[in-house]
Amino acid sequence: MTHIHNTNRYFALGLMLALLSGMTLFGFAQSALAAREDRRVSSQREFQDSRYHLDRSYPAHGQMIRELPRDRRVVVHGGSRYYFSGGVWYRPQGPRFAVIVPPIGLFVPFLPPYYATIWLSGVPYYYANEVYYAHRGDGYVVVEPPKGEVSQTPPPAEQMFIYPRQGQSEQQQADDRYVCHRWAVSQTGFDPTQPQGGAPEAQKGEKRADYQRAIGACLDGRGYTVK
Repeated sequence: MTHIHNTNRYFALGLMLALLSGMTLFGFAQSALAAREDRRVSSQREFQDSRYHLDRSYPAHGQMIRELPRDRRVVVHGGSRYYFSGGVWYRPQGPRFAVIVPPIGLFVPFLPPYYATIWLSGVPYYYANEVYYAHRGDGYVVVEPPKGEVSQTPPPAEQMFIYPRQGQSEQQQADDRYVCHRWAVSQTGFDPTQPQGGAPEAQKGEKRADYQRAIGACLDGRGYTVK
């Protein structure tokens, strides 16, 4: 009787050890598969952005991640929450987050940490990670890619030479020039980015001079020397 009892005990113990071993091996196998899957996805989903000589790497759009970066910023647009970090936009999708292109019209009070400034008809645009931003009010808005020939060289401000007196950054200079340009246009009715400045031929010279004085006064008030 004792022999039978011990045999049953050993059999039960062996069965339990076999089950535990199987569960452990199954767990290891699942972890290994998940790790391989993560490596496969990450290795195939990198985007090298070389447009306008940026040469930056980003996660490719459509990639899914489990956790957001710690330094993410939140932007609400159209009742939805979007997250931004390091030039990359994310949106919740189930329990994970998808790497996305933000919708046109999304307003942000900041620009990506790395971007290229391009110009079209005297207006600056900012580009990073296949997204274009334009200056709006006290921030920036996501816009369609500019249509037309763009340049990375700032256009001449009607033969004026502008020097930043306060060490303004390239971004600040572009923003100030755009704001002053729009203000000068509103004050004088002359827009040098339009054919003939948008003024009658007989008034073109006078309107251009008014525009130059207006934009010069605006820039001087923002800390620039204008000659």
